[in-house]
Amino acid sequence: MFKRFWRAAVPALACLALTGCFLQPGKFDSALDLRKDGTFTFTYKGQIYMLALSKLAEEASKADANSAFVKQPCQDENFKDHPCTAAEVAEQKRKWEEDKQQKLQQDQQNRQAMRAMMGGIDPNDPNAARQLAEHMRRQAGWRSVSYLGDGLFQVDFAVTSKLSHDFAFPTLEQFPMNDFFVVITRRQDGSARIEAPGYSPQGGGNPMAALMAGMTGGLATAGSADSAKTEAKGPGTPALPEIDGTFRIVTDGQILANNTDEGPQAGAGAQVLEWRVTNRSTAAPMALVKLTP
Repeated sequence: MFKRFWRAAVPALACLALTGCFLQPGKFDSALDLRKDGTFTFTYKGQIYMLALSKLAEEASKADANSAFVKQPCQDENFKDHPCTAAEVAEQKRKWEEDKQQKLQQDQQNRQAMRAMMGGIDPNDPNAARQLAEHMRRQAGWRSVSYLGDGLFQVDFAVTSKLSHDFAFPTLEQFPMNDFFVVITRRQDGSARIEAPGYSPQGGGNPMAALMAGMTGGLATAGSADSAKTEAKGPGTPALPEIDGTFRIVTDGQILANNTDEGPQAGAGAQVLEWRVTNRSTAAPMALVKLTP
């Protein structure tokens, strides 16, 4: 069951990887300290996973290239199986070759689009991860960036500023992406809406993230239910992204709305909102805070 699901999911994951950067948190700790005068400090310390650089994308790109023609059952007009004729097998193979060529052309177009979305970095280049890490390090806020392999980066980000404008994390120079983990929007009435679509595999506004979450959740479930053999996945089997972290908002402003389980908790001269984030989370963290006009 698990192997069949994996074979079906891999090509779809390749499509996600090649049509969007798809950034996802791994294990992390993140916090937003927001003062009522608009001063804020945002921090993110932990892992960032880029699907386009992972083995998921690598294995998916190989899946079709290494596939071989397999004869399919033949049916008559009453949908009953019958032995395939030579002409029917030839027609099946012709369609298979045609589909394979179309897929190769589509993959080439996707690679070009992926390079454009990654600021000119070719995800197939062995130095792509190093180049991406350099992109991050030269931007303000990225205090350290290390590449761990298989599309996984260990980062330490912190920035302090004034909320006179909207804020989003992460942003990368020359990357026209919208896979934001956290977005802060300043309103005309002096309030600030904080949303963290990236801190929930199913709660974000990115439909690709929701689809990916469904696939990874299905893979994990199928693997657990299949048998005790899930520990022995075999050499070269790529690990699936796992979200595991905590997001906190600390503020002395008035909390107008939030979707935490416990609500605001008392802190040192402030209130604290906290969300535990895992692959099972369904609602993206959200809060509305009134600041001093």
